[in-house]
Amino acid sequence: MNSNSKVSKSLMAAMLIASVLFTVSCEKGNSGMDSKPIPPSASEFRHHRELALDKRMEKVKIDVENGVLNFESINGSLLNINCLSLNQEPVNGEVELTYIELFDKKDMVTTNKPLMGRMENGDKAALVTGGEFFIEVKKDGEPVDPVQGCPIRLQVSSMHTGGPDQDMILWEGIIDENGDLTWDTLDNANGDNKDGLFIEGEFYYAVFSNFGWTNIDRFYSDERPKTTMQVKVPEGYDYKNSAVYISYYGERAMAQLDTYDDITKIFSEHYGQIPIGLDVHIIFATVDGEDWRYAIQDVTIEEDKVYSFSIDDTKTASEEEFTNILSQLP
Repeated sequence: MNSNSKVSKSLMAAMLIASVLFTVSCEKGNSGMDSKPIPPSASEFRHHRELALDKRMEKVKIDVENGVLNFESINGSLLNINCLSLNQEPVNGEVELTYIELFDKKDMVTTNKPLMGRMENGDKAALVTGGEFFIEVKKDGEPVDPVQGCPIRLQVSSMHTGGPDQDMILWEGIIDENGDLTWDTLDNANGDNKDGLFIEGEFYYAVFSNFGWTNIDRFYSDERPKTTMQVKVPEGYDYKNSAVYISYYGERAMAQLDTYDDITKIFSEHYGQIPIGLDVHIIFATVDGEDWRYAIQDVTIEEDKVYSFSIDDTKTASEEEFTNILSQLP
């Protein structure tokens, strides 16, 4: 074989490799794909959300004496419980604490922990957060609870969410049959004022009575006229295998379109609480194999407009890549 032939074949091989790499790269972040992706099952979508939440859990073994538990989180939050009980007796010995804290939009999307607060009339509206928290304690696999009337105390730095906000209050998280989280004010949930939030310096001091989800939040406030919002998603995707979120510019607010019409194939914020003229990012999120499939639109809210995503608008990314993208949202 002559030298020119060798060079020619080497060049062709290099071009082929480059072509394959380019194709793989395009498929990873594709738009205008040749073959349409297969929509995931509801269980596949739920599994991805569960995996994302598991990654944000702190599970620790703690020796408890006379029902007293103290814990400091990775982010420096301080948890104190003075009266853990099991079968009406103070707990002693080793317990397992499961603790989660979420401060950022990127974590709220992948774990499906948006900021939707229930109003007095039962409608829902977007919240601005100072942090979402989950607490659970078990001994030998059996749930342990605080003694009724004995408060749980949590100290949280407000610097995780931009500094102290005097309008923040305390909320209790309720997860419905669809796995979606809605926040009720603790006064509404418990019918008393024993639980509450106090602010001193840069710290929030939360005092509450029950394990599960707790939130430091306030309603997003905007005096502009409001509208409903609808988003049409690609064929084959619905409430069971995808989700639509609304990220508010300049605020730690991540709302969710929490209803879906099987006939129109449209997600909806039907409460009419979205300010006209508000700058937001609309996020369509689903999964594709081991990756997330997503699309993001930067829009200014118009009255009664229906926004839409096609499958060609979507891209795929690992969870790390997807959360990095979300972390860049203003």
